[in-house]
Amino acid sequence: MPWRPLARIAFAVAIYPFQASSPADLPLELGDELYIIEQGGIDGSWYRGYLVAPPSLLAGLTSVKGQTLEARVFSGIFPRCCVEVREVLGDSNGDEKADSIRFNDEGSDFHNVNGGLRQDHTPATSRNGFHYSDSRSNSLRTRRSFANGESPQDSGIGNAPSRSPSHRRPDRYEQGARRKVSPHSSRSHPSLRSSLSLAPLSTGIREPGAKRPSAPVPMLKIGDETPTSASEPLVDEVASCLREWHSRNLHELLLGRRYSILEKISDLVYQLDLSRRQILHGVLTPHELSARREKTVWDLVSGNKMLSKEIIVRDPKQNGRLLTRNDSVIEVTKLQSIMSLLDKPPVTQHDSIKLYHLMADMKAFANCGLNSPSLTITLYSRAEGGAPKQLTESFAIDVPSEDDFDKEAVSGKFRTLFTDLSSADVGEASGSESDLYLVIKVYTNQSIQSVSTGASRKGSSSEISFSSPKPAASLSSESPPIKGGRRSIMWAQKQLGSTRRRGHQDSRFSKILSTADSSADSVDTRVRPETQESNRPLTHQGLQYAKRSVGVGVLNIKNLLGQSKAVEQTMSIWSPTGANVDIHDTRLDFDELIRELIPSRNGQFAKSKIMDHIRLNLQCFESPDANVLIIRTPTLLQNISQTPKIGFSGAPTRARSDIYLTLSEAFLPPQALLSHPERGTVQMSSSLNLRNVQLTLEVRRQSGERIEQCIFPSSNGPGLTAWRTTAAFRGEPWNEMIKLVIPSDDVPDAHLIMSVADAPNFPFALSWMPLRDEEAFIRDGSHTPLLYLYDKLTSSSDKGRGAYLAFAWNSRGKDDIFKEEVLTGPVALLKLETYLCSTIFSQDKVLLGILKWREQSKAQILDLLKRFVFVSEIEIVKLVNDVFDALFGILVDHAGKDNFEDLVFDALVTVLGIVHDRRFNLGPLVDHYAETNFDYPFATPCLMRSYLRLLAKPADSRSSRRLRATFKVGRQMLKFIIRAREKQQIKEAEIGITATQLTFSREVKNIFKALEALMKDSSPILIGSKTLIVQHMHTWLPELHGCFSEAEIFQLASSFLDACVGVQSKLILYKLVLVLNLNKMTMFTDSIVRQSMVSSTSRWIHSYWGNSTDSSDQWREQIRLCCSIASVQLEKFGIEASIYFVKTIDSYRSIQGAQRIRKDTLSLLFPTNYPFATKPIAPASNFDEALIELAAVLAQLAEIPFASHLNQSLSDLTDTLFTTLDVIMSILSEEAFPSSWLSLHIYHHKSSLEILESLFEILVVDFVPSPDDADDFNTDLWKKFLLTLLTLVRSSSLALETFAEQKRRAVWKIAGDVREKGADLLRRSWEAIGWDSAPEDQIRYGCTRLGGYQVQYVPSLVAPIVELCFSVHEGLRGVAVQILQTMTVSEWTLSEDLFVIQTEIIDCLDIMFKSKNPGEGIVQKLFVNELLDMFDSLSRAPSDPLWEAVKELVSTVDELLDLLGAVHSPDSTESFRIMHTLRLMEFLRDMQKEDIYVRYVHQLADAQAQLHNSTEAGLALGLHADLYKWDTKMLEPLIDPSFPGQSSFERKEQLYFEMIKHYEDGAAWDCALKCYRELADRYEHHNYDFAKLARTQRSMAKIYDTIAKGERNTPRYFRVAYKGLGFPTSLRDKEFIFEGGRGERQSVFTDRMRQQHPAAQIVPSCDLEEVEGQYLQISAVSPHRDLEHRVFQQSRVPQSIREYLLSSRIRRFSVTSHRHSPTSGVKDQWIEKTVFSTADSFPNILRRSEIVNVDILRLSPLQTAVERTSRKTSEIALLDKRIRDGDDSGFAALTEAIKNSVDPSSVSSVAQYHQLLPEPIDPTDDDLEEAPLEPLQNALKLALIDHASTLKHSLNLYSRRGLERTTLSQALFSTFAPEFAILVPYPDPSTPATSPSLPPSKGSPSIPPLPNGDPITSPSLRPRSRSSRLSLAFLKSPPKSPLPTTNGGTPSAPSLSTDTESEARASEDDSGAARSGGLRDEEERPKTATSGRSAKMRKRLSLLGIRKGEKRAKGGVRANDG
Repeated sequence: MPWRPLARIAFAVAIYPFQASSPADLPLELGDELYIIEQGGIDGSWYRGYLVAPPSLLAGLTSVKGQTLEARVFSGIFPRCCVEVREVLGDSNGDEKADSIRFNDEGSDFHNVNGGLRQDHTPATSRNGFHYSDSRSNSLRTRRSFANGESPQDSGIGNAPSRSPSHRRPDRYEQGARRKVSPHSSRSHPSLRSSLSLAPLSTGIREPGAKRPSAPVPMLKIGDETPTSASEPLVDEVASCLREWHSRNLHELLLGRRYSILEKISDLVYQLDLSRRQILHGVLTPHELSARREKTVWDLVSGNKMLSKEIIVRDPKQNGRLLTRNDSVIEVTKLQSIMSLLDKPPVTQHDSIKLYHLMADMKAFANCGLNSPSLTITLYSRAEGGAPKQLTESFAIDVPSEDDFDKEAVSGKFRTLFTDLSSADVGEASGSESDLYLVIKVYTNQSIQSVSTGASRKGSSSEISFSSPKPAASLSSESPPIKGGRRSIMWAQKQLGSTRRRGHQDSRFSKILSTADSSADSVDTRVRPETQESNRPLTHQGLQYAKRSVGVGVLNIKNLLGQSKAVEQTMSIWSPTGANVDIHDTRLDFDELIRELIPSRNGQFAKSKIMDHIRLNLQCFESPDANVLIIRTPTLLQNISQTPKIGFSGAPTRARSDIYLTLSEAFLPPQALLSHPERGTVQMSSSLNLRNVQLTLEVRRQSGERIEQCIFPSSNGPGLTAWRTTAAFRGEPWNEMIKLVIPSDDVPDAHLIMSVADAPNFPFALSWMPLRDEEAFIRDGSHTPLLYLYDKLTSSSDKGRGAYLAFAWNSRGKDDIFKEEVLTGPVALLKLETYLCSTIFSQDKVLLGILKWREQSKAQILDLLKRFVFVSEIEIVKLVNDVFDALFGILVDHAGKDNFEDLVFDALVTVLGIVHDRRFNLGPLVDHYAETNFDYPFATPCLMRSYLRLLAKPADSRSSRRLRATFKVGRQMLKFIIRAREKQQIKEAEIGITATQLTFSREVKNIFKALEALMKDSSPILIGSKTLIVQHMHTWLPELHGCFSEAEIFQLASSFLDACVGVQSKLILYKLVLVLNLNKMTMFTDSIVRQSMVSSTSRWIHSYWGNSTDSSDQWREQIRLCCSIASVQLEKFGIEASIYFVKTIDSYRSIQGAQRIRKDTLSLLFPTNYPFATKPIAPASNFDEALIELAAVLAQLAEIPFASHLNQSLSDLTDTLFTTLDVIMSILSEEAFPSSWLSLHIYHHKSSLEILESLFEILVVDFVPSPDDADDFNTDLWKKFLLTLLTLVRSSSLALETFAEQKRRAVWKIAGDVREKGADLLRRSWEAIGWDSAPEDQIRYGCTRLGGYQVQYVPSLVAPIVELCFSVHEGLRGVAVQILQTMTVSEWTLSEDLFVIQTEIIDCLDIMFKSKNPGEGIVQKLFVNELLDMFDSLSRAPSDPLWEAVKELVSTVDELLDLLGAVHSPDSTESFRIMHTLRLMEFLRDMQKEDIYVRYVHQLADAQAQLHNSTEAGLALGLHADLYKWDTKMLEPLIDPSFPGQSSFERKEQLYFEMIKHYEDGAAWDCALKCYRELADRYEHHNYDFAKLARTQRSMAKIYDTIAKGERNTPRYFRVAYKGLGFPTSLRDKEFIFEGGRGERQSVFTDRMRQQHPAAQIVPSCDLEEVEGQYLQISAVSPHRDLEHRVFQQSRVPQSIREYLLSSRIRRFSVTSHRHSPTSGVKDQWIEKTVFSTADSFPNILRRSEIVNVDILRLSPLQTAVERTSRKTSEIALLDKRIRDGDDSGFAALTEAIKNSVDPSSVSSVAQYHQLLPEPIDPTDDDLEEAPLEPLQNALKLALIDHASTLKHSLNLYSRRGLERTTLSQALFSTFAPEFAILVPYPDPSTPATSPSLPPSKGSPSIPPLPNGDPITSPSLRPRSRSSRLSLAFLKSPPKSPLPTTNGGTPSAPSLSTDTESEARASEDDSGAARSGGLRDEEERPKTATSGRSAKMRKRLSLLGIRKGEKRAKGGVRANDG
């Protein structure tokens, strides 16, 4: 099948991987997104298309900071079976063609720029410029032409590289393009893939080898929507967010080395991906899913905070859905503030209902030899400094063998859930500082040995070991017959291996201890470890075993409870060191709690090897009900064992009656005395070793019957009838707790019977304790029952009833159990503690008396009621229903008795007051009782009478306290009153009474009237009562609903609020809270009440917000509460609440200007109570809660037509409109909240547009007068409106095309296309203020409304309209262009000139490009073309003046756009940007835009300064200075740059100072001196300011001094040639000279050029004409030295001055192109140089200049000699300076250079150039005069003298190398004898011998020579640092006068200087240029030149001979050396 293009492009996803086997194949991976454009192959089994892959991180290396990376696009073919088509894009119907796929018939033009691709075409777009869609589809377009002439693959097996990136990159313009799916778009369907094979058009068959049609490329998409987005929006939200982070932020984090954030983001991405997959695949329970959604939402918030700072609101309660404009703005605002400022969702602390549950799962037990251990897991709490307290029951585990451990661990047998832990238990409650510990105790059965009496006397003891017990033998054979075949195990010890004789004792015990009931069941001895058998001694072939505690582990888990994740912990087991265990670690790093949990005889503990550690998995849950939690978390908690807390966490909601008994120890001191009923006390037998003390316990009735299976040692074990403790040594505690679950009927009759034995021996003592005494349960706490001797008397029974019941159970007797139980003497006793946890029994006698009030007398009842206030709250809470029944029973029974009624009323207030106790959640129980259990119909009058009596005297001190307590429980009290009244009505109806309702209503109203009177009373004592009433009134009113109508209740509330009119201070806030709560009530639904509620509320809050000058905190708090009220009313009543519009905007304006500071707390928005809830935030942020809430209310008002309710006068309405527009501008300008609150920010754009729509209706009706009343037109109001609208539609927050995917998706979903609606409103608004056009104008301009009031806004609105013309949004741009057309026509009609329009456009474009990027060149050209199209009708008349003016305007704008685009292009390098800036400045200067021109001048100067180009920065400022003259004309101040109002002279002077500073920083002495001279001229000849003149001259002197010292580094220069067609025409085939840095190497400069032109290739010099690509030719050049310069004719000019004079204002550069060095000598040598002349001299702003002329210059032998000698002198001087500066590495090079110079036979010695000078004349011939030298000869002569002087100066460095110095000195003076003869001639007889040097010129001071004979040319030999500031501002005092120099003829000092800083620098440029020519220094030949002198000097020279000069030179050397 041939390849055919599809009729519609298909979107597909790869469902199978595909590996490429040919270059044309496109490899696929699972999930790849594909766009299919063609189908072919056999049976159409292959597709061709594009793969859109995520961007590569490598692209971030070259990306612009903050720019989103673009997706990679690959093209190729792939099998049809590997993809699944999800969607067919577009529609084939003609009607939908505009919204379907578009094909560009004209194709696209691509240009290769810098190796990349640039698109210059205008794509086809929809009417709005781009399509939007929430679907997965993409808008696509066709491309025909590809880069470099290549096209996509022409066949299925073409040459396309495998998965190679497409050349085409999406345009930024395309990022605005939306994808609109037609109604016929196909989603994935089973038949879709098969039907796709028929889709190709038959007409689209392409012949093999034929050119393929243009390939459509996917454009930007708003965001993908998967099928699960409706039910689980987070699936798509997470995917969109992760893609944005990858393409926008990841590479920036890597490049910025922000590794800490990168690590956090990495973890976050992992969590989000996991959450997305869990949500997508539905593997979570509903509860887990809800928690996962919330966590995912906050993970997205956290990531966006770290990266983009822009927070998008997604609501976890709505499955994570992104909130949009259709949601409540109040909810959006609340969530936005919370997510933007907090790190986690706020949790309101409710200690009463916040319960924790801890799951503990034992995963491993490191058992190394401890066979069959058991352990218990318990939670303990310990307050700071207190003793540990057992918090929960124990969970017991019988550890199996190692083989079975894993199996049972998987089954969940080793896990439990500790339930109902309160905030106080875990240390989270306020004021709680307790720690929570998980404690594990390890037990094992240890072997013991039976000890006889005799043996005991001898002191032998049983051995203790960890031996494992053998299976116990059957005990039935040793047991005597028991009645009924059953016996209590408590007394079974005598059969268990005892060596006692079974004689008289056996029969006695069988009588006493047998149960009276023969049918009583014995305990099942097969259950372990909870049964009694697990604790009793076991016997087997003489061995006995007892259970002992051998180790304990402690883990502090307080900090683990706050974590939602499971935590794995390892716990070490510690054992007492006194035990016979194998220990290996005795460090003291165990928790001190261990000392209190397990005894140690020596106080030391160590880790045990045989039970090293236990590994636990812990996870905390938070839920009010553990059972509900288990049901909601079945995966983790199914079938888990619950371990309850000991006690209640709040008010009990389930019936429970548990008795907890803690067995502490048996107090058996030495010489202990056992109690006895007859003998008093009996000495305990000394034969007892007491090494295995055990206690056995049973619960019995008074009759002696045992209560079966009521003892629970653990939470997961069965109930036991008898229980035994572990074995303990004497004096060691047991510290074991058990739970007793006794039937309530048995509790009054139950008691405990306990026996103590030294296992395995018979019991030696017994004890008992009752559980109830005098109708009250025994009190909680410690008890000390006596231990009685176990004998015949104490163990006897009477008909089953034990004789011990007649004994005192403690030392105080039966009647004194509430007193202190401290015993004296060694009396043996037990220590134990009890704790009652019951909803049935009470321990308080007063409460029990109240409950049994019918058994009490009246006096007793009154006494009990008075004492009721002292009853413990927990006792009341446990029996709250019974307490209510008792109190209401007393009240009804004693109705009419004031004392009883008032006491019961107070008691009820006391009980109801517990509702507010956070320890108990009593409120629901009270409500439940009142609704279901309350049945006292005649309580109403009693309660009403008591209430009214209490209100009668509110100011009384005692009544005031009672009244405040009553107000706190007013709701519950009214609930009982109303409930009783309802019951009473039922009773009265049964007997036919109906007249009592009026009485009841009157009494209720009397109560409210009393409350109103109280509110009006101004007594200070009532302030507390008033506050309580206002705080709780809203809770009272709903309770009246059963007996009063809505209108009556509202009337009561309204009257009360009217009575509160005079409240002040904080009462105002509580009053507003009351109003808010009234509005939130659901019972006011009646239409009459609704209307009354709105009007009344407006009246109640009228004076608390609105327009005011008060900006105090109180006022702001009032406004916030009023906002809450208004928002509730708007939500409930809609348009009826629109009356708040004016108040809202007035309130906003009243606090808008108040000073704000950054806040570190957030007050939660729209508060419903006072004080407001706050949350700490970090870091501090700038926002205003009141402004945010007012803006939200305004947005809420925008949804209703509020305009019709603005019933104001015209002036007031005008003020309201102005205020409204100011408020909108404030909101849009981020004054209320930052734009990073993205959802809310976008939401307000939408709501602001809706408000403007309403305002437009008002403006059109009331503010557009007829033409006859044109003077009444309010220009300012309309201008404000239009500017506000323009600000809205121009907002960058709506520019979807510039956003990354997540933000783009969010903005589109929240607000939709705001700009389209805004454009329509703008068009209508502009037309509304225009007048109807004349018919001819309609034909001429195409405008129906023109002129009129529109002319008022030209030119004021031209700028914002022009900015809209550059919008990517086509609809908005079209409206803007139309408005600009009308403005142009109006301006032309009025003035026949468009200069004003042009000026405004230029200003606008400048500001627009400066502040933001207005878009690509495509959009810019669209504006130009569309503006011309608007005047298309005028183009038919070419001579039309308006058409000519428009064309000129458009041409100017077009040129300006090009210039601005080039300057502000992000892809432009700094050098090109500077060049474009200069062109733009030239344009602005021509346009007379001086202010913009000046701003660009200073931007250019700042840019150069930042690049450390100080000289160029000064040159740039010179452009500004050139605008002014030296006069006194006053200038206007400038803002950017900042200049005050000053005269022209002052501003120019100020600019000159800045320029000089830059010049001096850049060592541009010539430029600085030029400025100084100009200033000096003004100061001296015009202003006569000699003080400034003096400072100027001193500054100039210092510059001259610096020049003389040679403190300047000469920059390097390079020639750059641009070759190739890839360069733009401005560069192509042109050559430039570039100024490099000082000392910059050519390689470094080449790298810089590569950065500017990354696509260019560096090639050597060759001819490249009309070639493709970009090529650069780079070579070094040197400033060309003019050998005819006067400096070469001046002797002894310092090298630094020579360099300065020759390198100032350079315009010519040269490079040696050829060198001729014949063997015949220096007279025939020459050099050919290429000289380049530039258009501009250096330095210049661009640091480059175009070469305008190239000359070939051949140097003569003399010129060659002068140039080379000067260069050699510079090189030696440079080496000399390096060494003097401390760089000794230059010694070798210097020595070599000197040797070459002083060797006359060396071809490289400049001494060879003596040949080019004329022969000297005979000095003896007086008639001969020396002929004058030619200029070049004189130059050579002077150059040689300078060279010799430099050599001699350098030899001073060899002072420590005597022999080497002497040799070089001799050679020097020999080789350069003529020069030294001139420098140091024989002394003249008339000249003093002390002055060997030449006489100074006239007027010059005498300079003494150095000791070695060298003349002085510099005052110091020490190096001096160059001053960093040389401008006038930094000169404090004039420097010392420099040495004078001569002007022509004789120098002031010879150039043989010893001052290192005055030495010449070697010309590195010349040497580099020579090396670039390929010639070596050794091959050069000397070059000479002659020098001219004055007549006297020439005569002296003619008299001197070479030989004589040599001798004198030698003499000079000797003299110097000597």
